[in-house]
Amino acid sequence: MNRKLRVKMSISAVQSYKNYSDEDLMEFFQNGKTAAFNELVYRYQDRLHNFLYRYTHDHQDCEDLVQETFLRVHKSKDSYERIARFSTWMYTIALNLAKSLYKKKKRMYMVTIHKDDSDPEDREMVIEDHNILPDQQLHEKLCIEQLEKALMEIPEDFREVIVLRDIQQLTYEEISDITDVPMGTVKSRINRGRVQLQDLLINYVKPGTNAA
Repeated sequence: MNRKLRVKMSISAVQSYKNYSDEDLMEFFQNGKTAAFNELVYRYQDRLHNFLYRYTHDHQDCEDLVQETFLRVHKSKDSYERIARFSTWMYTIALNLAKSLYKKKKRMYMVTIHKDDSDPEDREMVIEDHNILPDQQLHEKLCIEQLEKALMEIPEDFREVIVLRDIQQLTYEEISDITDVPMGTVKSRINRGRVQLQDLLINYVKPGTNAA
């Protein structure tokens, strides 16, 4: 979010709410405590920016989406029910906004693929460069460009879950709630998407060994 648009909070307000859970803060906000909403913005504005930037690859679009997400959260506060995690509810709003933007602009960029070592079911996609250019910075730029092109070619359903899992590092359960598909389908799409990325990149990079 543009720094000029960031919510300005007093130190006392931050201290007053910093020890509460996100769900507590939403309940306070629903009861008219605006400072509780400010604390949520403070907690999530950077993470939300990082998440949405992977979809837009455009700072202005990202800033607009972050601001619109918080506006939707503000306007829809009464529709939130505590049975759901606040972060899952908020990311669902952000994802729907990003998908709407994607449909309008017909483009989506994402980078960074990783494996969660704590999850034995999470498969890793290792990309090892074998055509190192003299200019390392230029080489890395070209690698990212190739990866972005490959990501543009895989199905939207695969891109969606890869961003949520590999970029935002959400759990399978959270992704299932956000995308409204079974957890088994989420895992399948993530793994199939990574395999497709490796196939698309095989002429440029050398895939490493996938972890089980």
